[in-house]
Amino acid sequence: MTGETTVRAAVRIHGRSAQQGAVRALLDELPDRGGHLVVTGEPGLGRTTLLHWAARAFRSGPVLRLGPGPGASATAGRLLGAVRAVTGTAPLLVCVDDAHLWDARARAVLAGATERLRPAGRTGLLLSIAGHRAVDPEFARLPAVRLDPLSPPSAADLLDDLTDGAVAPAVRDRIVAWAEGNPALLHALLRRLSPAELRGHLPPSGAPADAGALAEVAGAAWTSDDDGARDLLLTVAAAVRASDGPDTDAALVLDAVRRLRPASRPGLPPEPLPAQLALAGGRLRFHSELVRRTVHAVAAPERRRDAHRALADAMEERDGGGPLPVLLHRSWSAAGPGPVVPLADRLAAAADSTATAPYGLRATAYARAAELTADAATRAARYTAAAEQALLAGRPERARPLLAAARDGAAPAAVRGRAELVRGLTELRDGPVGDAHQTLLLAASLLAPGAPAVAETAALAAADAAWAAGDLRTCLDALAPEPPGGEGVAPESPPVHRAPATQHATPTLAAVVREHRIGMRALLEGRLDRASAPLGQVVERGRTGDGPERLLRSAAAALLLGDVDAARRSGARALAAARQLGSDTLVPQALEYLAYAELRAGRHPQARAHAEEGLRAALRAGQRNTAAHHRAVLALAASIEEQPDVVARHVAAALATARRHGLAQVTTLAEWATARADLGRGRPHDAADRLGLLVLPGPGRGHFAVWRLAVPCFVEAAVLAGRHEETREVLADFGDWAAFGADPQAAAQLARCHALLAPPDRADALYRRALARHDEAGGDFERARTALLHGKWLRRRRRPREARGLLGTALAGFDRCGAGVWAAQARGELRALGALPGGPDTGTLTRLTPQQLRIARHVAEGATNREVALSLAVSTRTVDYHLRKVFAALGVRSRLELARLVEQAEQAEPVEKTGARP
Repeated sequence: MTGETTVRAAVRIHGRSAQQGAVRALLDELPDRGGHLVVTGEPGLGRTTLLHWAARAFRSGPVLRLGPGPGASATAGRLLGAVRAVTGTAPLLVCVDDAHLWDARARAVLAGATERLRPAGRTGLLLSIAGHRAVDPEFARLPAVRLDPLSPPSAADLLDDLTDGAVAPAVRDRIVAWAEGNPALLHALLRRLSPAELRGHLPPSGAPADAGALAEVAGAAWTSDDDGARDLLLTVAAAVRASDGPDTDAALVLDAVRRLRPASRPGLPPEPLPAQLALAGGRLRFHSELVRRTVHAVAAPERRRDAHRALADAMEERDGGGPLPVLLHRSWSAAGPGPVVPLADRLAAAADSTATAPYGLRATAYARAAELTADAATRAARYTAAAEQALLAGRPERARPLLAAARDGAAPAAVRGRAELVRGLTELRDGPVGDAHQTLLLAASLLAPGAPAVAETAALAAADAAWAAGDLRTCLDALAPEPPGGEGVAPESPPVHRAPATQHATPTLAAVVREHRIGMRALLEGRLDRASAPLGQVVERGRTGDGPERLLRSAAAALLLGDVDAARRSGARALAAARQLGSDTLVPQALEYLAYAELRAGRHPQARAHAEEGLRAALRAGQRNTAAHHRAVLALAASIEEQPDVVARHVAAALATARRHGLAQVTTLAEWATARADLGRGRPHDAADRLGLLVLPGPGRGHFAVWRLAVPCFVEAAVLAGRHEETREVLADFGDWAAFGADPQAAAQLARCHALLAPPDRADALYRRALARHDEAGGDFERARTALLHGKWLRRRRRPREARGLLGTALAGFDRCGAGVWAAQARGELRALGALPGGPDTGTLTRLTPQQLRIARHVAEGATNREVALSLAVSTRTVDYHLRKVFAALGVRSRLELARLVEQAEQAEPVEKTGARP
């Protein structure tokens, strides 16, 4: 190393909002009751940091900090004395770091102390325990939060925080990849690089993530005093390296260990199993990935090569390992770091021919082949292929350093074009989409002479980037081989599009890409007659295809045509195919198409389920742009419920990314969600103000393919706010959109809008026409909205019998799709007709499931979610889920409102309480 850099402390904790929220909930409860919580995770993930944060954040009383040591038993006694002393005075927070290091007697005392922390105790016990080994029995039953490795974006934010953003981009990508989400390892890597290396002026002198850095972070977690255990640990570590997964076959490992130690005959499972390992279903794994890396890195080079050689021999003898793992183990067993051309060629050929192997494993194989390759151009091509596979595996932080390594070689234009395609696709999912657009155009120009089919994929991806940015003209330019001629562009397509990545332009997939490009351009130009045939062909190809990229194209084309059912079918099949191939980069996108198709069909609960899963998958894969799309869908799904805080939270998170990365489509969807929530809560002036910015002509108008979808909401809000004149121009444009035919709901929504603006002698007929068209298009939510507006209109014209039927239909429709805030409007109208009793809806409690009723009563009595979970013997997540359903069903917004409603309802009409308590 050329020196050591001084690394300052981070300004804030990164990527731990969920864990901080759990700790904050414990602290908030302490003034009234006691509690306890365990924080666990592998070395270096920040258990101690989180405890320090909790101690600083607690302001209601004293903090007692305890740690392991020779006097742990005395320390446990001190804990009990402190608990007794504080009873009846100020609340007490006890922070116990590394509780797993206490001796058995002290752990027993500590576990016993948790039993004494009754609600009246007002003492909180916050423990940290290791996550690199099995949990001690004393702590196994305590509620716990786990610290997982940081996502790549969070790790990058932490790095920027530590260095004030002074690290060169290429070096930044490498550090994030080397650290693999471990904050302490990231700190260690920064210290081991000199300022010149961090700024990219000098290449790193060696591999910073070496045995020394790993051992520094892992501490004693990787060690063992037994030679046999050390060999077992090393063999498992070596086997997992070539498995592209967290575990490996136990029988294979033990066969390899016997080859390493011929005199031994370990059984299955070995007794005792090293604490660092877990055995389940015949598979062995490490509790901690950091410990696995450390075990492999610190082993003597010769012993490490012996382990890989033994695994290769065992695989070949068993004929069950497949060519890639065997060749990888052979390559790692080779002596010396220099080129081994025959082995490199065999490894690359095996990666080329094993198309069904997981993407991550193929990425490892291509990267290892590149390391063993002497020719610079061939080496660059193999690093590029590795980056392609890493991106498909959902590892953009791994793809970026591979692309940097590829750039070091003198590669031909086709290889450089493929590298720019991967770089552009990475930026499209996690970066400014304007930058992604330019990178993808460069890729298309480099690929056009030698790989025209892949160039077309790059051009279509460039159009996706322009679509996400809301730049219509640039999107059209990217979709055409020459600049488009003529004016009068009528962009009339729904907000769906960001196409999948592909690195293999097979004939069928190349045809799909070409048809998609032609159809998409025609649609954006307002030429439905020319768009329907090519896009329809893309949809049809999805009925027989099985590749995730092809199926995603089919789902996108179906959404462009308004064929929601076909989009759902192709999206579901794409999701299954992506999961089967281990493509973590395509899973979030498949879930996005599924969520959006469900939203378009009015199935908000299903859209929410897909978007929640998609958000988690996108964050794991480091796809902040995709995550922002999922948050916008979640905001739209929540906007029909009585959960304004949920809407606001998702909107804020979506806009934070959208504004940084230029995501106009996400911005428009998020703003629409906020406005729709305002409209549902009876705030038409606020909704009209917000929607006016989206739909009215002007430079700030929303995304070219989204704003029309918000027009029906704007018309309703503007009419209720007395701003009828503002609707004329946008309604005429919406009429053109409805005639276009790509949105099955648009014709009914148009009739509803005309009814809102019509004189009394015409409005009734227009409402009835709208309802008839809803019956043709389907969709509970939109039909219920029209029925609600028609019922309101009839009630105000003293036609109560007709209004009663429509309002009851609207209420049933809203209840069926979980639209709690709109259901509350329908109930209010029915009460005004005398169709429901005044005051609280006493019949509401009878519509709750037995489990929901139990939870509602516990919460109404003042119990926290954790206390409800413990009382009913369910998880806190289950309580959270059911409580959301209770809030939606009862139309309440807070726990206080819930308590009042339950009390009033039970006083007015007692509900049978059988089973209300366990």
